[in-house]
Amino acid sequence: MRRRLCISSSGAVNPKMDKTDQMILAILKEDARKAYTDIAKKVGLSEGAVRKRVQNLVKSGIIRRFTVSSGLKEGVRAITLISAASTPEISAKIMKLEDVEAVYEITGQYDIAVLLSGANIEEINQSVDKIRGIEGITNTNTMIILRSLI
Repeated sequence: MRRRLCISSSGAVNPKMDKTDQMILAILKEDARKAYTDIAKKVGLSEGAVRKRVQNLVKSGIIRRFTVSSGLKEGVRAITLISAASTPEISAKIMKLEDVEAVYEITGQYDIAVLLSGANIEEINQSVDKIRGIEGITNTNTMIILRSLI
């Protein structure tokens, strides 16, 4: 089981982050379970200072969440493509739904791609129904993932 870090990324360096924050973020990207004491040794700060910096990165939205990737073969995953009237607002609402692993704002025929996971197809279907219930969504196309090559 691997714990992953989900960061807010626009591709640009965030002006709120200094070099130490960038080092901490790089360490957490590599291993989100790394102990604050281990990070502190690598960046030359106290454990408390690292803890405070991570909390600030979370509060500022740079770190959005910590997730767990189990690598289990059980369960069902799906990709739902969405046409929407207002992409950023709808993406934010979708991110709050249970069973949503990732939300991508994309180009092309659809505006948003959502990676869903559930114990079975019924759970995926319930998640898709919740997505379709969000005001401003005009069309969806859901594909069940049969096999993952990663």
